[in-house]
Amino acid sequence: MVCLGASMWGGSGVAGQYLLQDCGFSTGWLVVSRMLIAGVILLGLDFCLYRENIFKVWKDSRDARDIVIFATLGMLAVQYTYFACIKYGNAAAATVLQYLMPVIIVGYTALAARKLPKALEMLCVVMAVGGTFLLVTHGSLDRMAISMEAFAWGLVSAVAAAVYTMKPKRLIRKWRATLIIGWGMLLGGCPPWLFEGRWDLLSALIYAYVIIFGTVVAFGCYLGSLKYIQPAEAGILGSVEPLSAIALSIVFLGASFGLMDILGTGLIIGTVFLLASRKSSA
Repeated sequence: MVCLGASMWGGSGVAGQYLLQDCGFSTGWLVVSRMLIAGVILLGLDFCLYRENIFKVWKDSRDARDIVIFATLGMLAVQYTYFACIKYGNAAAATVLQYLMPVIIVGYTALAARKLPKALEMLCVVMAVGGTFLLVTHGSLDRMAISMEAFAWGLVSAVAAAVYTMKPKRLIRKWRATLIIGWGMLLGGCPPWLFEGRWDLLSALIYAYVIIFGTVVAFGCYLGSLKYIQPAEAGILGSVEPLSAIALSIVFLGASFGLMDILGTGLIIGTVFLLASRKSSA
């Protein structure tokens, strides 16, 4: 479920880059419209599958509070910052920068426990910082390989990704993925009246892919897996996403990916597998 969802996210990033850069879609409109439509679809599916009152999650004040936090600081934040990074940069860079998420989770866990990270975790931080440096500067302090706007949005996207990975775990285990993700998306979206961009058959098909596969199916698979595995494991297996985004960017958008990009990506994704080895040996 994680690998399938992550691959579709990678494709969604490439599709979003085409809509934002080639068709002139605005970041805000693309994000809120996809979340609103996907939220309605997911809640409709949940009702059809389970025949239960979809509003019952709001009866518990703690659940209601956590859903609002998940919707705003997690779901909406990660969607907007990710596509903003794509608009100012590209899908491959945005996806790789978002994969600083496991390091952020490690840092948050260390702060919450009030103890320093272990040696392996510190190594992961160094690797992540080094990988980000290579990806952003290509090893030269005199120039930026991507814009400062793209870099900043990418870092914020990683923080938001950590929030939406950790926050819904309890809710999904108590309820179910379709219900929680559906409400998260519906609350994060808003009426998309102010459209900017160009519609044609290709952009309409790509937009449909972004909503159905890149949003509904991808989020459903990824967050649905949290019913069976830990958030750290989901982050590890989700490293398929940047690989798929890079491959699809090269194939469909003609993107170039040089040696420094490969080294930077390898360092960042390598932190995920080092954290996995720590978990498996514990």
